[in-house]
Amino acid sequence: MNEMDTLVRMVNQISINNRHHGEDALAAEAVAMHLKKFWARRMKQQIIDYAENDGGALEPVSLLAVVRLRNMSDEVRDWSDTSDAG
Repeated sequence: MNEMDTLVRMVNQISINNRHHGEDALAAEAVAMHLKKFWARRMKQQIIDYAENDGGALEPVSLLAVVRLRNMSDEVRDWSDTSDAG
């Protein structure tokens, strides 16, 4: 399993753990906030790039979450101006 496979597996697991929110949009928002708060810049950028270029292995809520994360970060596309904590 390569690093991207691991990231995809992680975000999909986080999405599964947030199904209790009911609606996909609410679950995706919770997942996006988790990624923003707890994932390193490099991880965030890698999963965004993956979603933009393929995204085939992402669960629907995971894909929504990554799109939301990308939209949150439009002004810091390369994440270089943010800390690893957020």
